Amino acid sequence: MDWLKLDLQYFSGEKTEKATPKKRQDSRKKGQAAKSQDVNTAIVLFGVFLLLSITGGFLRDRLIDLFVYPIKEIQTSELTIDGLTILFIGVLVKMISVIGPIMLAALAAGILANFIQVGPMFSAEAIHFKLEKINPIKGFKRIFSMRAIVELLKSILKVLIISLVTFYSIWQRLDEIMLLSYKNIGESLATIADITVKTGLLASGALLFLAALDYLYQRFDYEKSIRMSKQEIKQEYKTMEGDPIIKSRIKQKQKEMAMSRMMQEIPKADVVITNPTHYAVALKYDDEKMDAPYVVGKGLDFVAQKIKLVAKENDVPMMENRPLARALYSQAEVGQAIPEEFFKGVAEILAYVYKMKGKTS
Repeated sequence: MDWLKLDLQYFSGEKTEKATPKKRQDSRKKGQAAKSQDVNTAIVLFGVFLLLSITGGFLRDRLIDLFVYPIKEIQTSELTIDGLTILFIGVLVKMISVIGPIMLAALAAGILANFIQVGPMFSAEAIHFKLEKINPIKGFKRIFSMRAIVELLKSILKVLIISLVTFYSIWQRLDEIMLLSYKNIGESLATIADITVKTGLLASGALLFLAALDYLYQRFDYEKSIRMSKQEIKQEYKTMEGDPIIKSRIKQKQKEMAMSRMMQEIPKADVVITNPTHYAVALKYDDEKMDAPYVVGKGLDFVAQKIKLVAKENDVPMMENRPLARALYSQAEVGQAIPEEFFKGVAEILAYVYKMKGKTS
């Protein structure tokens, strides 16, 4: 009964086959690929907190300078329009020196996250406006679909795990937090910054682990969504390679056209060498065109008979030479000079033909 099951799958259009390379390429052109937004978020967060961990001292000094600079400038400079303009530009530059590295790290991490998942890919089709995207019925179906339920469960799991990791990280530093009231402002801020950065690294690391699992799920879901039925694969093959029936008709038409052109050249031949019934090879010698005699037409069985008929109607001499006719048919192509090993035999036949016609060889 296995064959019956396969036939039912074929005719029912059940998508049981892996996507072909063309289907995958078409999906990428539409902007569709296995991708997890959690991977982007996790890598960006981890990259930012890692930057803060490495360059914390540098950014701290820039941040302090950002607050101290305008106070110093106001005390030492006149409050004129030009002075305020210079002050504003200076504050802006120092603000960029603080925020700039963080923004660049987030941008680089976001690009890296996308490249890791989908590689180099750009598609404008994904941002095209489509009315079906704002269809309330389809939107309602998406909200209450199985995919939406899975996404909800994933979100709850992420919030739970990240909360536990954050709570554990803060709990480990609880003694330091309780002593903040006994420290000065600078030391308190340094301790809070250290706790924040390390907690952020732990939380983003946990999110990165969850994101890797989510990516595996998204890849599985994507592979499932682009599966094809046997009928779709067959149709794709026909589209790429062409319908076999049409291809056979084209080949037949090409053969007919080639045959017609060949028959038009037979009357110009100097001689037709025959088998006598199965093979016929028409030769011509034109020293302005080729240095050796060349084949203007050849055929087997029915085609050979047709060549002989056309030659007879146009008074083209026919010479019977069984081994030479068979050898020329198998080794010489239409429009090409005969091989060198046949020069002597063909020369003797042409000399006889020219003598018979009263030509000089």
